[in-house]
Amino acid sequence: MAVFAFDNSYQRLPERFYRPASPAAARAPRLIRFNETLAEELNLDFAGASDEELAAIFSGNSLPEGAAAIAMAYAGHQFGNFVPQLGDGRAILMGEVVDRDGQRRDIQLKGAGVTPFSRNGDGRAALGPVLREYLVSEAMHALGIPTTRALAAVLTGEAVHRETKLPGAVLTRVAASHIRIGTFQFFAARGDDEAIRTLADHVISRHYPELEGVEQPYLALVNAVAARQADLVARWLSVGFIHGVMNTDNMAVSGETIDFGPCAFLDEYDPRKVFSSIDQRGRYAYANQPGIAQWNLARFAETLLPLLTSSEEESVAAANAALAEFGRLFQVRWLDLFGTKLGLAGEAEGDLDLVNSLLKLMQDGEADFTRTFRALGKVAGGAGDPVLETEFADPIGVDDWLQRWRVRLEGDPRTPEERQAAMEAVNPAVIPRNHRVEEAIQAGLAGDFTVFERLHAALQTPYAEIPEFAAYQDKPAIEERVERTFCGT
Repeated sequence: MAVFAFDNSYQRLPERFYRPASPAAARAPRLIRFNETLAEELNLDFAGASDEELAAIFSGNSLPEGAAAIAMAYAGHQFGNFVPQLGDGRAILMGEVVDRDGQRRDIQLKGAGVTPFSRNGDGRAALGPVLREYLVSEAMHALGIPTTRALAAVLTGEAVHRETKLPGAVLTRVAASHIRIGTFQFFAARGDDEAIRTLADHVISRHYPELEGVEQPYLALVNAVAARQADLVARWLSVGFIHGVMNTDNMAVSGETIDFGPCAFLDEYDPRKVFSSIDQRGRYAYANQPGIAQWNLARFAETLLPLLTSSEEESVAAANAALAEFGRLFQVRWLDLFGTKLGLAGEAEGDLDLVNSLLKLMQDGEADFTRTFRALGKVAGGAGDPVLETEFADPIGVDDWLQRWRVRLEGDPRTPEERQAAMEAVNPAVIPRNHRVEEAIQAGLAGDFTVFERLHAALQTPYAEIPEFAAYQDKPAIEERVERTFCGT
């Protein structure tokens, strides 16, 4: 049986930071998938463990020795409305381990039953959201985007009741931590400055140790969190990712992507695109994500105002400066990423307009986001212009844009082959397209996990064009399009 070398630092914080929570027994747990590669990264040895033993552990039926078994307290703004108490309503922190690189990682059971924060919920998870989070979080990792990971997925052998009766499942999620902006808001709402200071010190020690001992550590923390979020959201946009529910309780201060509820990837490019069924007003649309991240960071800064400087006026000014810096850092990172997607070497005047001009052509021409950038890489390598133009329903303006692009590339010492290789290293061929994820979910609901396994395999090498997985590069037919995604609660 596996042994976990738990070292549960969050459990050592004051008791008001969490509540004890024990997983509910699963009637007949059955392993869907176990991430052996991630287990090795976490220094976990499961040699000789059977599927039955793994299912018992990752359903919560057999908690390992030293497990924390706690639900974390947090609050949050949900679609702009503040809720002073949320907390882990269907997640239980199994504990923390130190991975082979010396990094502390949380291991959490998601869907393991009622906790003190469940309110009127059952604390369970349905199979569909578990499969979605497993696929998309592991795809994000393969794409090189900071993200929580999936260690295991287990069927519970019991039904959960949503709009219909669905198979129950548990996801084991791994994160640098599960501390959110909403965690800080929980204590700020209670006027608990001591807890905010304790939490901030814990975050600095765990995620930003370089800030220990600086003159203004809490102001430095605001700036550091803002910098990571600027990088993260720019990376999201560079692959067409829409988180779908960027509430402050879904924004990790570690800078990882967390909570893959109604998330989705763009097919045709549209900056106003929304998939989430609960985002009726488009608050979290594709192009709104940078502004929402900045808004969330403002809420984070508000919780730390009492700690920033000796005067409220100076603290507000310092926080506003940090938020302005987020905007600058995001714009720099976004242009760098998209310039690289276009094969541009270095920076030049007019690059921003060149990128935006292509995006406008893609929007007007209903061009597929992923396929268009991949096709441009082939043109850079010497393929004919029609390889790109055929991605547009209406290619008017594409030829003129290509002429401008080629002028910009003049002076680049790379060969066409080298430029194509560089572009294909940042422009994925395969993403977890919505219709493919839904296909895997529906097959899983029918008891067939081969579709899930095949899609998972294809997503592990997103920048390669592997003949076996060629079909996953295709955009959906009209009848295959998925226009709405749903939260897993």
